[in-house]
Amino acid sequence: MTSTLPEAHLLEMVFPDHTNHLGTLFGGQALAWMDKAAFIVASRHARRTVVTARSEEVNFRVPVRKGQLVELVARIVGTGRSSMQVEVEMTAEDPLTGDRRICTTGRFVMIALDSNGSPTAVPQLHSA
Repeated sequence: MTSTLPEAHLLEMVFPDHTNHLGTLFGGQALAWMDKAAFIVASRHARRTVVTARSEEVNFRVPVRKGQLVELVARIVGTGRSSMQVEVEMTAEDPLTGDRRICTTGRFVMIALDSNGSPTAVPQLHSA
């Protein structure tokens, strides 16, 4: 089933420079990729410059290993006057076996800005 909520998909490959001494993805790198996905979906929805106001409830469920692919899916799940609530789900995939596991989830609040850098209105979500 496809979502009716605005969404963006990104794929990244976990290389050695993305990992810690245990060979697993740095948490900061995971957050950066998640924030990037949130930025893209919010920018496309608002058609404005957007900035991250907050990250909330980031859950690291399983480690992501060097050599895995990660797929990030970011969905706008709510809007305020100038804000957009974005849920991001990161799934790790073994490229050789195809085994996939949700590894990290989080919620981000993005704010749309006008040309003066002030918060500005965003389109509201449409009911399905």
